[in-house]
Amino acid sequence: MKTKFKYMFSAAALLLTVGLTSCTGDLDVNPIDPNLQTKENTPAYKLFNKCYANIALAGNSGPDGDCDIDGLDGGTTGYVRQLFNSQELTTDEAICAWATDEGISNFNYNTYDASHPMLKGFYNRLYTGITFCNQYMADYGDADATMTAEVRFIRALNYYYLLDGWGNVPFATEISSSNPQQIKRADLYDWLINELITEIEPKLNDPQPKTSATKGYGRVDKAAAWMLLARLYLNAEVYKGTADWANAKLYAKKVIDSPYKLYTTKKGQWSAYQQLFLGDNGENGSSVEAVFPILQDGTTTASYGTTLFLMAGSTDASVHIKDANTAGVNADNPWGGNRMRSDLVAKFFPNNDAPNVAAYDMPAVAGDDRAIFDGEGRVVENGDDVAGVAVFTNGFAVGKFSNFKSDGSAGHNSKFPDADFFLMRAAEAYLMYAEADARQNGGSTTAEGTQYINALRTRANATTRTAYSLSDICDEWSREFYFEGMRRTTLIRFGRFGGNVNYNWSWKGGVKNGRNFDSHYNLFAIPTSDLTANSNLKQNAGYK
Repeated sequence: MKTKFKYMFSAAALLLTVGLTSCTGDLDVNPIDPNLQTKENTPAYKLFNKCYANIALAGNSGPDGDCDIDGLDGGTTGYVRQLFNSQELTTDEAICAWATDEGISNFNYNTYDASHPMLKGFYNRLYTGITFCNQYMADYGDADATMTAEVRFIRALNYYYLLDGWGNVPFATEISSSNPQQIKRADLYDWLINELITEIEPKLNDPQPKTSATKGYGRVDKAAAWMLLARLYLNAEVYKGTADWANAKLYAKKVIDSPYKLYTTKKGQWSAYQQLFLGDNGENGSSVEAVFPILQDGTTTASYGTTLFLMAGSTDASVHIKDANTAGVNADNPWGGNRMRSDLVAKFFPNNDAPNVAAYDMPAVAGDDRAIFDGEGRVVENGDDVAGVAVFTNGFAVGKFSNFKSDGSAGHNSKFPDADFFLMRAAEAYLMYAEADARQNGGSTTAEGTQYINALRTRANATTRTAYSLSDICDEWSREFYFEGMRRTTLIRFGRFGGNVNYNWSWKGGVKNGRNFDSHYNLFAIPTSDLTANSNLKQNAGYK
């Protein structure tokens, strides 16, 4: 990302030093000191930027400074980092070698509870963002209609992840000294639908893809609202108890028909798909697909919890993404933590014949440009016991995210990457439409739904089909979006997560061959610290 266009986040990260204080450890959704006159001390654009910055940065002082969430580490409370941990490590896609890190083994083996430190960090990060948005609404809600709609969208996005992960959660749309009441999951779903349709979407800018050279890159427009609505409707049966496939298709189609499109241009050695995750994805043309990019820059918006985590956390020094002579992903020293579960490898190699080749060779062998993972010196299986799970080479390494640029050159900071994270990209709408289409058509896609999956597979140079079953679609979600923070939600929607579902994966439930675990794990536990601080809250069923 070009530094000169980082005004959106750099102001929040580097300049917002008055008017806001850190969140308290025990969440009461009121981290802003009421004695500070925020409106007088903090201009609207700084507080506006802060609402966005909460997704990209740990706090005001950069990656090594103070975290916005008091008492917790800025890197491990990173929005994208904990979205990954909660959505990927709990599923058939990822497993982590850092088993001694507090909370990681609970993710690996689906044993998290109300005291889980990383889920608490993510929960507090989401409420911190909501509080910043509520403060903006209180101080500047009537100043600029478009900016207010964007802030309301960010607040809705935070509530969406709370709805998805925790269900019945504290709910507040204003800054108050009183503890918030708990809202039922179905009621929060209804509020989000209404908020997006009536208050947010009409006042956002018309959809328009941007690059880093375009003013407003990184800000949401109507397409982001349509995407979030489509997500909600696609999961309506889980969230509310009644399916709404028709509206899922309606809003997914709005995104598909918008100016946001699949990026399909190959450049040099990099496939169109791989360019979505490179260090110059804000400049190489792939941002035509980026409905909501989370901006990162190695100098001005550095973070341990966004694309650096996705790069360094998923590789070691032996991984070769670019060529045989270039090791690593060109970002920091690789950390060697997260790698593929054997079940994810099988999505690309269903005959158990995955080769031990480098990441730069794997797509051609797999017949799918999305197979950006490394098997050199590795085994597919994730270990025979807990000690084996802690060995990073027990499992293929993922090189999907890297800081190389499309011309093969390096990013401008050797420690922190320039690659943005596309939190929402147009490809998601294609799969949402196809899935809803199949669910309306007896479990198989119509010609139109088939067309949209084939568009994704054609972009990846993979073979296409004449129709796709729901099981095919569940696998296609994994092939297109692995390690992008969606898998747990997908498995729950397909009835493949908690309960007597008999869809097992390696080390599911702490057993090598996998086992069913109780359905109460389909929701996370409300953190004990919040239950203690707020007597209005009741724990989710199944947790002590």
